[in-house]
Amino acid sequence: MSSNVENGAEPTSKALARTQTASTKLTAAEFIELESAATSKGLSRGEWIREVLLREIRQVSGRDPAAMLLTEIIGLQMFLTNALAPLVQGDRMSSEQYQDLMRHVKANKQKAAQQVLAQKTE
Repeated sequence: MSSNVENGAEPTSKALARTQTASTKLTAAEFIELESAATSKGLSRGEWIREVLLREIRQVSGRDPAAMLLTEIIGLQMFLTNALAPLVQGDRMSSEQYQDLMRHVKANKQKAAQQVLAQKTE
């Protein structure tokens, strides 16, 4: 017997029911800060907490499509900035410099994208 999800049918509301709880302790000041953040987004405290937690998990695991897209855009920006600078000055880029640049972009684009996202949430 297969589930509704496995056979391509829409999952039932029972399958989507939120039955698990995750909790933490906060100081009074942290709680006020949390309430303010939720209210500013027009969400209940629980909805806001769920949204923030899942967004963070998905960004870290690389499953958030928006974060993945931002990472690639940041990578392109890093590449173009570093590749065009010597060309504009009339210099050439050797294949070794190009390979170094590609390694640098691949190694640093995720961190740079996370920094951009962190700045947006502050």
